[in-house]
Amino acid sequence: MSLSPPRRPSAAAVCVLLFAAGCTTVGGSADRAAPARELSAAELRAAAVADGDLGAGYTVTVMTPGHGETGSGGGREVSDLPACQPLLDAVTPAVAVGGATSSPGPGEPYAETDLSVARAVDPKGGVYGGLLGYRAGRAAQLQSELEKLFGPCASFVSSAPPPPAEQSHRPVRTRHRLIRDDTPTPGGADAVTGFTLTSESGSVMLAQRAVVARVGPVLAVLTTVGVGAEPAPAPDDRIVRQQVAKLRAAQARR
Repeated sequence: MSLSPPRRPSAAAVCVLLFAAGCTTVGGSADRAAPARELSAAELRAAAVADGDLGAGYTVTVMTPGHGETGSGGGREVSDLPACQPLLDAVTPAVAVGGATSSPGPGEPYAETDLSVARAVDPKGGVYGGLLGYRAGRAAQLQSELEKLFGPCASFVSSAPPPPAEQSHRPVRTRHRLIRDDTPTPGGADAVTGFTLTSESGSVMLAQRAVVARVGPVLAVLTTVGVGAEPAPAPDDRIVRQQVAKLRAAQARR
C-alpha cells in the first residue's frame, strides 16, 4: 500500500486544515487597537508577493483558487477520530475541498488567492501559499479555535479503500502525527502559528509543513512538502516576511 502523491493545497483546503490542526499561536497580539482594513478580492490578489518583492532567483506564480485540484480516484480517507476528519479532507487528493465558484458560508473566507514560489538554487524547496480574507475578526477567532483541536489530532489513524488498480480488498491504514513548530513572528504580523503534519502508510511517509501568519483580517498560509526520509523544510523566511509586509502595506492604504 502507498500514500497518495502530494498535491498543492488550495487556499480553501488550507482553511479547512486550519480548523482541524489546532496549532498554538506564537508571539503577537490577539487583537490590534484598531481593526485593519479589509481588502477586496482584487486587492488581495494584488497583495500577493511577486518576483520583484523577493529578488533574483525567485519565481512566483499566482493562480486561480482551486486550480489543478484533481482527485486520485480513490475513496474517502476516514479518521478514527471524528474531530480530525476535516484535516484529512483538506490534505488528501481523493476529496475535493472548496472551489473557485462556491459561495462562502458564515465564517468562511470572502476572498482567496493561491500562489506558488520556486527558487532556482533550491528546486525541492518550493513554497505553496494561500491568502484568505475574512470578515469581522474571524481570522483572530480562527486562530483561537485552533488550540482546542491540537490535542485530539496530535496522533490518529485513518483508513481508506484500496486504489481501484489494486486487487486487495483490505483498507489502507495510515498513521498521522500533528506537531506544533515554534515560529518567530515577523514584523507586521499580528500572530504566527506553525505546524507539521506527517502521514505514514507502511514504508511511505509524507510531510506537510505550514506557517500561518495573521495580518489584520487576512491569514497568509505558506506550506512545503517532504516525501520519504526527506522532511518538509520550513517555508523560506524571506517569502514569509515579504508577504506579511505586502499585506500590511495594502491594508494601510485608504
